[in-house]
Amino acid sequence: MTAGNEQQLLKRFSELAEQSYQNNAYYFTNFLSPTDAALVYTVAEETELTLWGGAEGCERVMIRFGSLENLGYEMSFPIRIIKIEPMMKKFADTLTHRDFLGALMNLGIERDTIGDIVVKDKVGYAFVVEHIADYIRENLGQVRHTHIKCQLLEEMPEEVCPQTEETELIVASGRLDTIVAKLYHLSRNQSLDLFRKKLVLVNGRVWENNSGTPKEGDAVSVRGYGKFIFRGMVYQTKKGKQAVLVERYV
Repeated sequence: MTAGNEQQLLKRFSELAEQSYQNNAYYFTNFLSPTDAALVYTVAEETELTLWGGAEGCERVMIRFGSLENLGYEMSFPIRIIKIEPMMKKFADTLTHRDFLGALMNLGIERDTIGDIVVKDKVGYAFVVEHIADYIRENLGQVRHTHIKCQLLEEMPEEVCPQTEETELIVASGRLDTIVAKLYHLSRNQSLDLFRKKLVLVNGRVWENNSGTPKEGDAVSVRGYGKFIFRGMVYQTKKGKQAVLVERYV
C-alpha cells in the first residue's frame, strides 16, 4: 500500500468512527486485508470496534464501528455466505480459489465486496457484502467452463469451517520470529523480512517487534503463509531449548 492510500484509509476510518459516535449508530467497512484492517487501531479504540469476516479464522474482515456498551443494542455484520456448486460435480473442472474469485469479479463487482472464499471438493463458499448477494446468486452461472448454481446459506457447514492441528516445535527461544521461522521452514533473515514488511499480525495488529514473545492464546497471522494460535511453552529440553505448542490452521 502506498503512503497516499494508507492516509486515505486512515481518514475513512476516522470518519466512520466519528459518525458512529455522533449518530449513536453502527457503521461498517467493506472487506479489508489483515494489514489494512490493522491500521484502524491507530485511529480508534479497541473497545469501539469489532473485526469479523463471517466465520472464525477468516483472513479478510469487515470493521464494525460502535459497540453494545456504547450504543445499547446489537447489530450483526452485513455478510452473506454464497455456496457456489457445479451442476454436475462429476464432470466439473478442478476449480480453485482463483477461479471462483475471477468469476465473481467478472460480474463487475468490486474486490472489497468479497471476503474469504473457501474451496472444498470443487465447491466454493464465498463471504460477500449483503447487498450484492442476490445479484451474485441471480447472475453467476459459470466458473471457468463449469456451469454452477448458487445458494445462500445462513452459516458455514461445520465440515467446511477452517480446521486446526496442534504442532509441537523445538525452538531456541520463545521469540515470535524464531517460532515463525521454525513453523514455516524459513531462514532467520526470511522471517525477519516478514516483520519488516509488516506481514505479521498478532490479534489483528501489525507486530513489528520480531524479538517479542507471544502470549498463550494469541492469534498470529503471517501473510502468504498462514495463521496459528500460540498455545504456550510445554517443556524445556535438556539442551536448553523450548518446546512450544501451536494450533495451526490447515
